[in-house]
Amino acid sequence: MKSKKIDPKFKQYQNPKIGLVALASDYMIEKDFIKIIKDKKIDFFVNRIECFNPLTRENLIKMSEKVTEVTSDILPGEKIDCVAYGCTSGTIAAGYDSIEKKIKKAKPEAIVTTPSTSSIKALKKLKVNKVAIFTPYSKKLNDEVLDFFKKENFEITANSYFGIESDIDIGKIDPSYLYEILSKMDLNGADALFISCTALPALSIIEMLEKKLNIAVLSSNQTLIWDTLNSINNEENTSGFGKIFKIN
Repeated sequence: MKSKKIDPKFKQYQNPKIGLVALASDYMIEKDFIKIIKDKKIDFFVNRIECFNPLTRENLIKMSEKVTEVTSDILPGEKIDCVAYGCTSGTIAAGYDSIEKKIKKAKPEAIVTTPSTSSIKALKKLKVNKVAIFTPYSKKLNDEVLDFFKKENFEITANSYFGIESDIDIGKIDPSYLYEILSKMDLNGADALFISCTALPALSIIEMLEKKLNIAVLSSNQTLIWDTLNSINNEENTSGFGKIFKIN
């Protein structure tokens, strides 16, 4: 037998590539991305970053020190069109500029998006000034999230939180219970409700909440995915995940 070498032929067109840096303990974020992008012409790659409990500003900053290393291991040496950093409170703690710099050290051509910055973009797109905020965090971390939105010139009309200090426990919240408590929040005067944290099972209840509350409802994963799709100029129809996807 004689072996024959055959020249390979590569595809001329490649789908846009999304890279996601997800927390090692996050139950939800990959599932939520896949729910929305599964039928789109997009290639999706994930790497996980070590996180530290309890959830504190100091531990979130400590986690961010490995962002470059973790990003580098997403298709090493390959171009990524957009990298999403999957931690709301972590971006607020470390600062977007710091996260962006660390990601671009690994993938200099990538657009960088985060839940905190994408939520601001979404609120502005919806022309919201007054927002109610729900977080699953400790009181201290919850208040740091509120301060972030206040510095972005939003008026906080209401706030509730769970007081959970372990990220892995956040993903275990019953979505039916989450819907129940959010639907009972005092939203008088609010133009929108923002649900913080990529680990919360919020995406599946957003449309039900919007119908119940009659205001826009945003979540960390929802806005992160929305901004990611905008970043790669994806114009394919997205429905079933809230008002923000229906705004041109």
